[in-house]
Amino acid sequence: MLLSKTTNDTVCQEYSGGENFSLRDILLKGKRLNLTERVNYFSGFLNNLNESKQNLCMRLVSSVSDREIEITDPYTGNKRKLLMFGSNNYLGLASHPHVRKEVEKCISSYGVGIGGPPLLNGYTKLHQELEERLANFKHKEAAMIFSTGYGANVGLVTGLINCNDKLLYDEYSHASFCDGIKMANLDSYKFKHNSAEGLAELLKHYSPTKSSDIFVGVEGVYSMDGDIAPLDKIVSLTKKNGAILMIDDAHGTGVMGKTGSGTAEHFGVTDEVDIIMGTFSKTFGVVGGFVCSTKPIIDYLRFFARSYMFSASLPPMVISAVLAGLDVIETEPELREKLQRNVKYTLDGIKRLGISADTQSAIIALRVPETMNIRKAAYKFHKLGIFVNSVEYPAVPLNQQRFRISLMANHTREDIYKLLQSLQVVWAECNSEKIQTKAA
Repeated sequence: MLLSKTTNDTVCQEYSGGENFSLRDILLKGKRLNLTERVNYFSGFLNNLNESKQNLCMRLVSSVSDREIEITDPYTGNKRKLLMFGSNNYLGLASHPHVRKEVEKCISSYGVGIGGPPLLNGYTKLHQELEERLANFKHKEAAMIFSTGYGANVGLVTGLINCNDKLLYDEYSHASFCDGIKMANLDSYKFKHNSAEGLAELLKHYSPTKSSDIFVGVEGVYSMDGDIAPLDKIVSLTKKNGAILMIDDAHGTGVMGKTGSGTAEHFGVTDEVDIIMGTFSKTFGVVGGFVCSTKPIIDYLRFFARSYMFSASLPPMVISAVLAGLDVIETEPELREKLQRNVKYTLDGIKRLGISADTQSAIIALRVPETMNIRKAAYKFHKLGIFVNSVEYPAVPLNQQRFRISLMANHTREDIYKLLQSLQVVWAECNSEKIQTKAA
């Protein structure tokens, strides 16, 4: 059924991407336990994972974030190097020489922190410059900076949409967006993932009035599968029906589009998108978020987005890192070209192995056969020197478990070949279904 009313109890809970589920709720299966019992229950769960060498969360990194990192092995205690295929640092900006140089200069001039929120004492010339450049980068009138991407989404939803409005959103929307819906207690309805038809069905039932608006929320690039929203169709529908379109372009910013402006640029619909949200924790490799729109909307949000008003500003050194990252995005387009070549090379190699995969971004999701022990497979990748992210049951159904590979512009062909070799070994040793051909 395309028409689906959402309540605070059910919002986003049917999403199979994994980011909106509570591990505690899933593991306890509805048991009513006090705090001590809950903590002890979960401690036993973690102990079992550690004893069976199946807990690869929070691996301790002791090097620069780059295509290769050094970690302290959780089971041997020894330091070792792994090829990083689990980072959102798509263009390698976290370790780019220009970015590091500009941050060092900034620390000399501004120190390492501010100690206040933006509306009081936490707004510097650097913050103003970054907001102006972000607005220009996204082809909007104005922009505002949040301390986190999570705070940007929560502030956007809770600060802009009120109880008279209707919010229509993709069922795979990020946890931060869904939490904003819960906090604001909004009248919200979700449609099937990337279904323009599902959105059209909802828009038949709801339309703006003199005292209320219809908001539509989608993402540019969906992080769990690497697929992109059909923005050309969605823009057409929202404009036809007088709805306000919001795009979370966290994973598209810096990567998608001719100039890296994002997914809206990729489709040529930037001018038709009303509000664009993004983060600094993906392509820029640091932390923070932003929202771009018209100047009146941004001015309004500065005073009504509580996650903006009541959070300290990002430190100047983080702002300088993003400014320097914008320099690199604008002056080194070859990084995006290299990233695209790496994605194609990796996809081609995976398909030669007989494994199904596809992507429209820098993220490749590999569905794990139900015959595979994903935790055993994840540890095998680890032992082979490959860092990948695993998304497993019960966060997703058994038939939707996956490994998520994130490519970077500075991955070499040798790096990718090692990834493909490791993939061949893992699929052969941890899965009863044998793959067909060699990696390259």
